Amino acid sequence: MSHRKFEAPRHGNLGFLPKKRTKHHRGRIRAFPKDDASKPCHLTAFMGYKAGMTHIVRDVDRPGALMHKKEVVDAVSIIETPSMVVVGVVGYVATPRGLRTLTTVFAQHLSEEVRRRMYKNWYNSKKKAFTKYAKKYEANKGFADEITRMKTFCSTIRVIAHTQVSKINGLRMKKAHICEIQINGGSVGDKIDFAQKLFEQPIDIDSVFAKDEQVDVIGVTKGKGFEGVVTRWGVSRLPRKTHRGLRKVACIGSWHPARVSTTVPRAGQNGYFHRTEMNKKVYRIGKAGDNASCATPADLTEKSITPMGGFVQYGVINNDWIMLKGGVVGCRKRALTLRKSLMNHSSKKHLEVASLKFIDTSSKFGHGRFQTAEEKLKFMGPLASSKRD
Repeated sequence: MSHRKFEAPRHGNLGFLPKKRTKHHRGRIRAFPKDDASKPCHLTAFMGYKAGMTHIVRDVDRPGALMHKKEVVDAVSIIETPSMVVVGVVGYVATPRGLRTLTTVFAQHLSEEVRRRMYKNWYNSKKKAFTKYAKKYEANKGFADEITRMKTFCSTIRVIAHTQVSKINGLRMKKAHICEIQINGGSVGDKIDFAQKLFEQPIDIDSVFAKDEQVDVIGVTKGKGFEGVVTRWGVSRLPRKTHRGLRKVACIGSWHPARVSTTVPRAGQNGYFHRTEMNKKVYRIGKAGDNASCATPADLTEKSITPMGGFVQYGVINNDWIMLKGGVVGCRKRALTLRKSLMNHSSKKHLEVASLKFIDTSSKFGHGRFQTAEEKLKFMGPLASSKRD
C-alpha cells in the first residue's frame, strides 16, 4: 500500500481462486442441512431448469420497517421443476476422514433417460446397462442383505434421483441429470424404509419445498470467455494518456521476488463458475396444468406463468414450477440444484409471509402491454387475418 493517498480494499475476492471453468456442470451439493432425528423423514434437495424472469407486486408485511404495508416490485426467477424419479439408495458410514460409501441398491426398472447417462454414445452402444442387475429382482434374489447392512452400519442415507428431461419442450437433451439427495429426519431404519417406498415413484417440488421457505440455489454461472482485468477483477482504469492501453494493472509486482504473485489481477476466464447462492425466498409454487396459477386476490385474471409469446429462448412451461425472489445463476435452460437452507432463520425479513398482489405475464420480447391473449384481443379488436378465415 505504499504511496497510496488513502487506504482501500483490494479489488476482487481471492476466495474464489482459481477462476477457471468448472468441472461440475450441474449444481453439486457440497453440504446438506444438519439432520434432526426428531422430525419426520424428508428430502433436502431438488433439481430444476431455469426458464427466465418476470416481476411481481406485493405488500411488505414487516412491522417496524420503513416499507411496512407499502407496495414493492420484486424481480423473480421462474424455475421449471418436472417431477424427479428415485432410482436408488446409498448408505454412508462415518469415518475419521469423513463419509465413506458402504453400499448402493438400485430399483428394478430404470428409464432410458437414466441409462443414456451411463454412455457417451447411446446410438452405437449395446444398451445393456442394468439389464443383468434387473434380473436379480426377477430371480427373487432381492437385496435384503444389503438393506440390513445399511440399517446396521450406516449413519447417512441418500437417494439417487433423476430429472425427467423428456417432459421439457425444447431442451434438446435426452440424458437425465442424476443427483444424490440426502434424507433427513427419523432413524436410519426409517430413512431406508422411506427411500424404498419412493423407488420408481415421482417426487413433486411441493413435497420438498413450501411457500415462504428459504432455499439455496447451486449452479453454474453464465460463461463470458477470456476477459481483461477491469471486467474480471473490477480494478480501476488507468488515465486516458497511458501508453500501451489503459484497461490494465499498472504494476504487477516488484523486481524481487522475480515472479508474478497469485494475488495480482490478471486477464483470463470469466464466468462458467460453480456458485452457491444462499437464502432465496420461495414466493409461489405452481402445478402443471393449472391455468389460474398466477391469479391473486387482487388480480383475479386466470392466467398461467408462461408470459405471452413464451419465455425468451425457453418457451412454454408445461410442468410444475417454483418462483424465487431475485435472480439465479446461469443461462436459460441450465440445470440448477435447489437445496434446503443450512441456517435456522430468525430475522423478520426471512420469516415474512409474502402476499403477492400481481404477477406479470406480459411479453418478454419487448415492452409487453397485455397480460393475456384475451386482453389483447379485447383491446385490438378482431384482426384482418381472422376475418379472412
